[in-house]
Amino acid sequence: MADQYDAIVLGSGPGGYVAAIRCAQLGLKTAIVERENLGGICLNWGCIPTKALLRSGEVYHQMKHAESYGLSAGQVGFDLAKVVARSRAVAKQLNQGVAHLMKKNKIAVHMGTGKLTGSGKMHVDLNDGKAVDLEAKHIIVATGARARELPFAQSDGKRLWTYRHAMVPETMPTELLVIGSGAIGIEFANFYNDLGAKVTVVEMVDRIVPAEDEEVSAALRKSLEKQGMTILTGVGVQSLKADGQGVAAEIKMADGKVAPHRFSHCIVAVGIVHNIEGIGLEELGVAVDKGRITIDDYGRTSVSGVWAIGDVTGAPWLAHKASHEGITAAESIAKELGNRQVHPHVMDARNIPGCTYCHPQVASVGLSEAKAREAGYEVRVGKFPAIGNGKAIALGETEGFIKTVFDAKTGELLGAHMIGAEVTELIQGYTVGKTAELVEEDFINTIYPHPTLSEMMHESVLAAYDRVLHI
Repeated sequence: MADQYDAIVLGSGPGGYVAAIRCAQLGLKTAIVERENLGGICLNWGCIPTKALLRSGEVYHQMKHAESYGLSAGQVGFDLAKVVARSRAVAKQLNQGVAHLMKKNKIAVHMGTGKLTGSGKMHVDLNDGKAVDLEAKHIIVATGARARELPFAQSDGKRLWTYRHAMVPETMPTELLVIGSGAIGIEFANFYNDLGAKVTVVEMVDRIVPAEDEEVSAALRKSLEKQGMTILTGVGVQSLKADGQGVAAEIKMADGKVAPHRFSHCIVAVGIVHNIEGIGLEELGVAVDKGRITIDDYGRTSVSGVWAIGDVTGAPWLAHKASHEGITAAESIAKELGNRQVHPHVMDARNIPGCTYCHPQVASVGLSEAKAREAGYEVRVGKFPAIGNGKAIALGETEGFIKTVFDAKTGELLGAHMIGAEVTELIQGYTVGKTAELVEEDFINTIYPHPTLSEMMHESVLAAYDRVLHI
């Protein structure tokens, strides 16, 4: 007889395990099915271990510039194996933390490969060779996504890497090609550049981090090139061939000419593919569009009792978006099962912040200036440079700026865009403001502590209304 639950979650990434916890908090008998590691890609092979690597690169970068702070660090070096080991230890610690949360919340964990086999039914081939059948009133699909491969150059883990290979390198690249300049590509480019690799980034469109405001893209490119990177935009890689000595690449330049290049390694960071295969969606008739599961605002698919959240449902492919969707779906399920105390909130995609953890860091929320104008808004734009902030000067981190975009008619904050030290932490102030629907006067009348980097947020708003104080 099948094990009976109120809710089953397929996938334990930041969307899946959060959804399971919220279901359990709401009194639902809950199970989670995971084929590899609790915490999913983000915790084990994505967000968290990459930040550990980047921290090592950042500290190493600071050590090499110790003299600018009046310090002497002696002979500076690194042990790549120890850098990787620290990253893996961080991931392991958090993986164990998720296991503890499952136990604490009395969530049944089934480690294996799950497949929907009918209405409210799932078959799981367990990793220990056994199998189990599960049944539930509701099933949440949270199977995530994987790295997109180039059709003409499949990764081999030796010379041609995906992000996963780049996190556990056996050898240090000497000359590294990074294909794609989104957050993943730029972060790895920055890490390996910090450790001394000669890095080249290629991007098909005309600027790097193309999802960001154009001024941020331009400032980041200038900074990375100053750090020693080669950045090529408006170009494409026509061929990649790996051999025992490295990687041969043919790059079609902006002028149409094809130039041969050689590198020791190559990281491909050109997007993702949704994990929808082999989990029973087609047999159940779950609607899929362009490779992603179609859902409504609460996570419902086209089939009653089947829900979907996170990367498998489409962009933006962000852990915090998946977690929020997981909570919304869990609360919606509880409501359908008779809980009148929960009131799930629809997510507003305009209020999802995005962060890139290179240095200088990049963060944003809402519309860029160009997108706001394209949408028909009359805008007021404020911009404040880090060089005008006392804390930034004291830190020796004077690169960057904060830019805010307001609706000139209503004072609504349409977007905020940042580049500089710790902006991935600062962006949440504007995100709270957007979610609470604050207007310019609310930001202006807020008291910001001194000396802090957050004062730049205040000054940027003041600048939008011709009231800037420190420039």
